[in-house]
Amino acid sequence: MKWSRALTAVLILVALMFMYGLFVVGSEPVRVVDLSRVAELAANNQVQSITVDDSKLKVKLLTGEEVASYKEPDIGIVETLKILGVGQEQLSKIQVTVAPRSAWEGWATVLGTLLPLILIGGFFFFILRQAQGAGNQALSFGKSRARMFTGDKPTVTFDDVAGVDEAKQELAEIVEFLREPEKFISLGARIPKGVLMVGPPGCGKTLTAKAISGEAGVPFFSISGSEFVEMFVGVGASRVRDLFDQAKRNSPCIIFMDEIDAVGRHRGAGLGGSHDEREQTLNQILVEMDGFDTDTNVIVVAATNRPDILDPALLRPGRFDRRVVLDRPDRKGREQILQIHVRGKPLARDVDLSVIAKQTPGFVGADIENLVNEAAILAARRNKKQISMTEFQEAIEKTILGPERRSRVIPEKERRIIAYHEAGHALVRRMIPECEPVQKVSIVSRGMAGGYVLHLGSDRILHNQSKFEADLASIMAGRAAEEIVFNEVTTGASSDLEQATRMARAMVTQYGMSEKLGPLIFGEKEEQVFLGKEIGEHRNYSEQIARQIDHEIRRIVETAYNRAVQIIQDHRDKLDQIAERLLQEETLDAQSFEALFAS
Repeated sequence: MKWSRALTAVLILVALMFMYGLFVVGSEPVRVVDLSRVAELAANNQVQSITVDDSKLKVKLLTGEEVASYKEPDIGIVETLKILGVGQEQLSKIQVTVAPRSAWEGWATVLGTLLPLILIGGFFFFILRQAQGAGNQALSFGKSRARMFTGDKPTVTFDDVAGVDEAKQELAEIVEFLREPEKFISLGARIPKGVLMVGPPGCGKTLTAKAISGEAGVPFFSISGSEFVEMFVGVGASRVRDLFDQAKRNSPCIIFMDEIDAVGRHRGAGLGGSHDEREQTLNQILVEMDGFDTDTNVIVVAATNRPDILDPALLRPGRFDRRVVLDRPDRKGREQILQIHVRGKPLARDVDLSVIAKQTPGFVGADIENLVNEAAILAARRNKKQISMTEFQEAIEKTILGPERRSRVIPEKERRIIAYHEAGHALVRRMIPECEPVQKVSIVSRGMAGGYVLHLGSDRILHNQSKFEADLASIMAGRAAEEIVFNEVTTGASSDLEQATRMARAMVTQYGMSEKLGPLIFGEKEEQVFLGKEIGEHRNYSEQIARQIDHEIRRIVETAYNRAVQIIQDHRDKLDQIAERLLQEETLDAQSFEALFAS
């Protein structure tokens, strides 16, 4: 690189010298006169000397002034002046000299011709040199950008992956096949061509792929689906070919394609028609995975959170033989993930990971990692040497609802409305057995919420109608408390109404929980595979059914609202106690909240 920098400096210096000679040298202002005027001055004995520089004349007058003029290039100045009427006597008094040509002027002429060619050639020279560099692919458009890991020094193994035991078992077989292929070949088993890992974002698909690399001890090529396609036509297919060529030279090995839905979408759905660049890339992947020349020990592992938009030809046996699902972890899985992420972190004695796992239903691995990190940051901010349960509790609330906004100034009247609103939620949830226990009630603003009720979630997969009705009553309880206490309602319940309406509509149109409409599903989702998302709902029912759906939704929500009103009226004294305690202390934990019902 040193010599290239020196060459760059030389080119810049030459360019500057050329510009200097072109614009600076000889740029003093001199008055230019006609040649007839020079002859007139010479005839009047006013010219002292004439210096000839090719066709340019530099005339020095007896007054000391210098003027410039021009003559014909093929005739001398003396003959020219004679023709213009200057006598021999006057000419004998004029000193005529010819200016010598300097070396600089010769070089300036040469450089004026060659410098543009030199600069253009130098530009392309540097482009080619950079294209040949090990880390630069300026012109290597068709080369694969996959990163290769040898597996000699694994940074992630299956011990670093938790909460997906079944997926680990499936992938461990792939690793074992690469380590001991004879064990399977002797029984006539063939190596799987591909493994597709499916799951919501943050469930550990990429982390599991890194663990496969660490466990297998074979070359591991990692690339993202978006790295195949660029602005140039044919680049994606070329990179696929180059990737598989590299893999075959290093077999047995593993190719990991992250976010394969970027190039594996259903063919024929693109806006570019059948010649879409992504479709060409997908076609090449299909051929490489199960074409004529596929008798190699190369396993393709891919990850996506949108398996529904992948092309069927990509999902068939012979290409992706196995589909491994990495779902949201249950309570046991969350506890195992917590144990991994708290490694090396000083924890206080009061930290109970099983309690934290119970309080974080629906959290995926990425959420739990962020939760532990937030708790560590909070402990460091408070100058603590250990992370206590208090930091974990606050980190959970911050992750779910956002940071506290204690600086927010709320008028006393609004603060009282918020207290009764949250007290209504907590009271109804406490009185309905199907609802999860209340863990915390607060009127301190977090995120966009003026207050909140935190309750222990559940990992249940099936929800029955009574559970939906109980949740609807607790959701509507905030608005019911406002109306009972203040005889008016506010906008504070807008998100509650939205949530309740959505839940009631799902009960009627998706879950068949309406006695009047029966066990039917109403409406079909319209989805564009190219866009990868739902763009609307197709109505497959009449206007009469639509009115009945609206009536059923209204009935379900109003029934839940009346149930909440009845509970609040029956326990009005408890509602007042909870609200007054919230106005005094702003936050009630589970123990303080239950103490109000013990008396």
